[in-house]
Amino acid sequence: MNRIVLITGATSGIGLACARKFAENGDKLILTGRNEQRLFAICQELKAKGVEILALTFDVRDRDKAKQCLDELPKDWQNIDVLVNNAGLALGLEPEYEGNFEDWETMIDTNIKGLLNMTRLIVPNMVKRNSGHIINIGSVAGDAAYAGGNVYCATKAAVKALSDGLRIDVADTSIRVTNLKPGLVETNFSKTRFHGDNDRAANVYKGITPLTGDDIADVAVYAANAPAHVQIAEVLILATHQANGSVIVRK
Repeated sequence: MNRIVLITGATSGIGLACARKFAENGDKLILTGRNEQRLFAICQELKAKGVEILALTFDVRDRDKAKQCLDELPKDWQNIDVLVNNAGLALGLEPEYEGNFEDWETMIDTNIKGLLNMTRLIVPNMVKRNSGHIINIGSVAGDAAYAGGNVYCATKAAVKALSDGLRIDVADTSIRVTNLKPGLVETNFSKTRFHGDNDRAANVYKGITPLTGDDIADVAVYAANAPAHVQIAEVLILATHQANGSVIVRK
């Protein structure tokens, strides 16, 4: 379809899966992330398959750097058709009254402010062209808090509210807004949450077949490929033995 798709946090997990799925779909890619070496390797992998691709190394929390990178895009890459706001993370699982201040700031600045930065920098041009699609990667955690989730759940509730609000704001245009809400997805998510504790991270997925990044990417591409008059506003994607953010049957 030869659209230009920008994906944040594209060096691993759902972001990387989205990059590969949109590439298979025939789209041109702009991938962002903090790890320049990893971004370069992914670009080389996809370029070898004939994908047109650019890499931008920045942290979505850094509004000035993000703006600089976007302003410096070649002219024929500036009309971004699909923005996938994927960059995000969870840190810690402590009770709210014992939470780590730095972890809180990182989650809020990445999951909320980072998403807002990218939306503010890219969507005005979509409005000007009366064309575009924003796909926000939310979470089942945004529907209801679970034990220890407190601040992370709050950030994903914000993603839902921001998605809903943006959809209202652009309802008079042809722009579409999608909020994807995954449940358990086996990526580096839990390893990051537990600050590199592999054993603790592995226990999150014990006794259940979790979702994969590819499962979420499939839904993202489906939403992006829907007919122009169809807006996939929100999708909750759970593993078969997961009922919601806190009810998980392990076997």
